[in-house]
Amino acid sequence: MTTQTNDGASGAIPLGGGDPNGPQLALQAVYLKDCSYEAPNGPRVEGAWNPQINLDLHTGVNTLTTDMREIVLTITVSAKQNESTIFLVEVKQAGAFLMRNLSDEEARRAIGTVCPNVLFPYARAAVSQLVTQGGFPQFLLPPVNFDLLYARSLAEQQQAAAAKN
Repeated sequence: MTTQTNDGASGAIPLGGGDPNGPQLALQAVYLKDCSYEAPNGPRVEGAWNPQINLDLHTGVNTLTTDMREIVLTITVSAKQNESTIFLVEVKQAGAFLMRNLSDEEARRAIGTVCPNVLFPYARAAVSQLVTQGGFPQFLLPPVNFDLLYARSLAEQQQAAAAKN
């Protein structure tokens, strides 16, 4: 289901029961903003292939217009074996999202959960492709529960605020 809004923005799905003046969230574009890949020794690994994988996630937001936000999901994956870096990959997967008539809480939740969930499959594919093109075995990032991460972040913020009082 898509709707046409008065200002011509298509694809916006009203979240409030079809009310065009209600909250709207719509993906407008998905794009790879930046990526880097490093493998200091190429695909040569001493000993059996048994790397230690470290995964870091970060979500950032940039305001493009009043109703348009750029959400950037940054994924950094490092693989080490015996303290030696095997590969390091960083992908910044971005999306332009129309966010209209969202409350502050709805916008925070969209930025922290909905948008990263949309961007993650694209970033996951980019990481996998870079690692494979580097000559390493196929590497698939595990699923990420952004709802759980967001809930933990809120709980930590509430605990920090309670500790200050």
